[in-house]
Amino acid sequence: MTALASKLLRIIGALALAAALGGCSAIKLGYNNLPELAWWWLDGYLDFNDDQRVPVREELTRLHQWHRANELPRYAELLARVEQMATADVTPEQVCKLAEEGRIRFLALAVQSEASIASIAPLFTPEQLRHLAKRYERNSRDFRKDWVDVSPGERRERQFKRILERMEDAYGRLDDAQRTVLRQRVEASRFDPAQVLSEMQRRHTDTLQTLRELRGAGLAPAEARLKVKALVDRGQLPPDAGARRYREQVTEDNCALVAAVHNVTTPNQRQSAVRRLRAYQRDLADLSAAR
Repeated sequence: MTALASKLLRIIGALALAAALGGCSAIKLGYNNLPELAWWWLDGYLDFNDDQRVPVREELTRLHQWHRANELPRYAELLARVEQMATADVTPEQVCKLAEEGRIRFLALAVQSEASIASIAPLFTPEQLRHLAKRYERNSRDFRKDWVDVSPGERRERQFKRILERMEDAYGRLDDAQRTVLRQRVEASRFDPAQVLSEMQRRHTDTLQTLRELRGAGLAPAEARLKVKALVDRGQLPPDAGARRYREQVTEDNCALVAAVHNVTTPNQRQSAVRRLRAYQRDLADLSAAR
């Protein structure tokens, strides 16, 4: 997938889950107004001109309508399965299975977006692609500053605090013993920011090259979509075997971390998570019905 489209799709998916997982009316409002929010976000990357405004907005609206009708109910089904598991101990394999289901939902959104990307990409001007390249360079610099050019201790502490916040959103406050389990798992993680940055930059380069090929190439719609699909595939399965293995290792570590922390939570914490999950499912049902 284009690195740009990948980020946009993650925003759509994240807002869908956040609307449920945060139970926040402001986030629900964000999902309901996603085409407008996505327009402004994309405009910051590509600086759309007047001729592009209508087709881009139309494609964003179409994608949002499809997502609301087809994907939000599936998010709710996934949360229902999480709820069923929440009161018992879990294995890393069970967590990874849920994560894979989430990845499949993201892929469905990616596939649905392919035609939109293929139809809009030929409209981009050389100046817009230069603008996009500069934004990519800035993103890489920011990631390097925050994650690569820091000490291992600072990096691990940042990881710990980020994951702790997510865990406590689900279970409530973790006690000292539970935090120790989490910290041990963070210390054992094979997360390597340099690897992440390398793959990020590869996707940026791949995206820009594909967009240049699509721009003004006079390709038939089916041919253009095939090029976008190839980009999607390379985003999901990096060409480099080392990058693929690294992704598998980090996924394994994350599944083990979630299972380890969940398995030391108390019955009260698990019941708190169940109550939240049920509320989240109601929130998603409300969003699905608001068509």
